[in-house]
Amino acid sequence: MRHARQTDRLFFAVIPPSDMARRIGDLAWREREFHGLSGRPLAAGHFHATLLHIVDDCLAPPLALTRKLARRAASVDMPAFRVSFDRIMSFRNGAFVLCGGEGLVGLEILRDRLMMSVGIGCSEKAFTPHVTLLRDTRQVPSFDIEPPIEWTVSEFILVHSLLGRTTHRHVARLPLLARPQTKTGRIAAGPE
Repeated sequence: MRHARQTDRLFFAVIPPSDMARRIGDLAWREREFHGLSGRPLAAGHFHATLLHIVDDCLAPPLALTRKLARRAASVDMPAFRVSFDRIMSFRNGAFVLCGGEGLVGLEILRDRLMMSVGIGCSEKAFTPHVTLLRDTRQVPSFDIEPPIEWTVSEFILVHSLLGRTTHRHVARLPLLARPQTKTGRIAAGPE
């Protein structure tokens, strides 16, 4: 018996603001040319840092599942935070990516809290925060970029991807807490 081809995927992600997505796109095209890569950069609207894939691609996610995931994810308690991608490299699977070090700790914490809140059907593989720029068979050693790609993460998204059709539907937008202001107008430190 033949199995039907999987057509859909659900995942949680952090998405850069549109001005930063354009900057990422410009960077992807420049680095593609500089390194002689042939892969085509993603469209600016598809740049994202995946936090958590929901295990098993499917034919079409049931509405009840997406509602359940969004409801559980809404319980994540975390303040907005800054991310900083300061390096580019190739992964063994052909992904040419933005990545970094200490500037991405907030994504690791958000992923951990999201896994605890959602708690169902989630992959617990090793997590390397990154933004895929393009895919290419040629491997490029890691190198630093200056200035880094930075933005404040104030929400995360439940994304419904239509596989092979380059379509991402934002099913739920889940805001992070704004950091409270102190009497002096400075941002109060969030929980670590």
